[in-house]
Amino acid sequence: MAARDLQERIKKLIVDRRLPSGAPLPTEPELMEFLGASRNSVREALKALQAMGIVEIRHGFGTYVGSMSFAPMIEGLAFRTVAGHYRGEDSLLQLLELREAVETGLVSRLAGRLPEDDLDELEALVGRMERQAAEGADLAETDRAFHAALYRGLDNVLLSEVLEAFWDAFHRVQRDLVDMPQDPRITCRQHREILDAVRSGDSLRAETAIRDHFGHVRARLGAVRGRCR
Repeated sequence: MAARDLQERIKKLIVDRRLPSGAPLPTEPELMEFLGASRNSVREALKALQAMGIVEIRHGFGTYVGSMSFAPMIEGLAFRTVAGHYRGEDSLLQLLELREAVETGLVSRLAGRLPEDDLDELEALVGRMERQAAEGADLAETDRAFHAALYRGLDNVLLSEVLEAFWDAFHRVQRDLVDMPQDPRITCRQHREILDAVRSGDSLRAETAIRDHFGHVRARLGAVRGRCR
């Protein structure tokens, strides 16, 4: 049986038995019997699934259903972006545009619909950002927290994880490859506008605010690319 087929059958076993993350899988001999495969074939299939985060092999204890996190996706996105950059491609810009497309399509759904507690949290994050800008501190983590809190209002765990994956990949690569200039006052002003637009219930204004924010990031990235050419 091909290695890919073994992987698919183990994945189907997890689904069919409705096993949650952390649940033990059948033992290696049990899997050999269930799959009709050799020990080496089963081990290779499990190693491949472990690389995807689908299973976790705990040596001396057994094999368990993995966390199924987006870590492999982040690694893949980051590596692809770095490799593309060194081939002369605008791969960092492409990754930014992917995230922009997702957020622009979502923010209008939040306008006027966030509970007061969420709006208060966003207000506190913008306030923190403004204090950090005045002190000359880095805004990246507060910026990240703002976007995470904003879309948490959609109550979609998968969406939140995908956006976090985009953020991780983009900022990891951006830190390693380019030194993007930043005016923290503009960054603060744009996040204040996003918050005000969402609070007002004006979906078109909210979408425009997100587009303006990403347009500013894109312009900063373009300025870096222009210096490098």
